[in-house]
Amino acid sequence: MNVETKDKWQQVLHYFEEKFGGGLELEGILFLIGVQELGKGFQQFSKDEKLDVMHIAICTLLEPYGYYTFVGRDEEGWPHYERNKKLPYLVGKEQETLMKDAISNYMQLQ
Repeated sequence: MNVETKDKWQQVLHYFEEKFGGGLELEGILFLIGVQELGKGFQQFSKDEKLDVMHIAICTLLEPYGYYTFVGRDEEGWPHYERNKKLPYLVGKEQETLMKDAISNYMQLQ
């Protein structure tokens, strides 16, 4: 991870720590972004719904990279995306870096 990405990620962590307290990791931030994008506020989610919320976050974050396109919301208000292309094979740290960079970019747009 380059210095710019590290700096942006530290700013993201600082923002979430101020708002929600410390201890949040990447998965927790993905969940919060998914809840934000779902637009229904905080509520109790089943295990499957939690995975769906995280998927919303991933699709939202990777949309500017051309991997997904928003296609609309269903009758319950859940957003749906269409995959445009497969993600390249990334090892753990590369995948983590891509998500941190995407989150940092998303936070700049908010």
